[in-house]
Amino acid sequence: MTKKILDPKRILIFNVNWLGDVLFSTPALKALRTKYPQAHIACILHPRTKEMLEGNPNVDEIIIFDEKEKDKHLFNKFRFISQLRKRKFDTVFLFHRSFTRLMLMTLAKIPNRIGYKAKKRSSLFLTKKIPLPKADIHRVDYFLNILRNYGIACESNEYEFFVDDASRKKAAEIFKNEQISASDFVAIINPGGNWLLKRWLPERFAQVANFLIDKFKAKIIISGSSKDIPLAKEIADKLTQKPVILCGRTSLKELGAIIQRCQLFISADSGPMHISAALKTPLIALFGPTSPRITGPIGTGKIKIIHKDIGCKIPCYEVNCAGNRCMQAISAQDCIKAIEEII
Repeated sequence: MTKKILDPKRILIFNVNWLGDVLFSTPALKALRTKYPQAHIACILHPRTKEMLEGNPNVDEIIIFDEKEKDKHLFNKFRFISQLRKRKFDTVFLFHRSFTRLMLMTLAKIPNRIGYKAKKRSSLFLTKKIPLPKADIHRVDYFLNILRNYGIACESNEYEFFVDDASRKKAAEIFKNEQISASDFVAIINPGGNWLLKRWLPERFAQVANFLIDKFKAKIIISGSSKDIPLAKEIADKLTQKPVILCGRTSLKELGAIIQRCQLFISADSGPMHISAALKTPLIALFGPTSPRITGPIGTGKIKIIHKDIGCKIPCYEVNCAGNRCMQAISAQDCIKAIEEII
């Protein structure tokens, strides 16, 4: 086993691939910066997640690794390894439990390699093997646990998302163009998501949006990616007032700037939901097949989580579930009640 480097100078984190999970890693990044304030801290990310850490003061460098596209072929992987060798990192924390990623770090000759011990990993490649947690813990603590087992104090589990001035300017332009004033009550509904079974029913989103229009004279924004445009239009057709559809029109940073200007954010389990929690915008989080205990929003802002126990094991990975009963069980009135409690 390689001797522990007591004062690392160049630290690398091999991060995970999903928006929410990358946000969950930010308390760990903050703990690393607190422990090693003079170190150069870099983070390897999938290209779709880089905005989650851009502008984060605890990260000096973002390195992109795209194993499905740019770095798919063996030649490109070796080029990636060569680039890492030139950077001369002395320590890497592997937040992603992947044997391939561990091998890349080994071949990059990073002497200090810390991560969770897993069946497919050889003890020859991890220099510090962290035992897997025995119980399901929140993903924030899953990452912090690696550092704690390495002797690093971790004081906060609140994750962070940083919005830049250019994104705030873009948000202001959108509000001006859509005739949304500073005195308006603005609510965002985020109906999409990477997994269909996590989505709530469009007609229930519409019911809740109409309640907000009637109760608060709310301006409604529908957020999402370009692929969510048909879903947004389906909801818009059921509203008593024309909403602003932002699907595919903003970057994540710009969406964050818009969320900061709003009074309410309603979403199922998704990356934008966690951005809202990080920015402390009042949040209604709708959970079905995923577990709030493991991937629920964390923050000091106003958060209401709605999750119904229908007798299924949670988290559930039954991708062919026909009834989607867990999301069906959440009524529009459940969401409206949560809104009245939070606003």
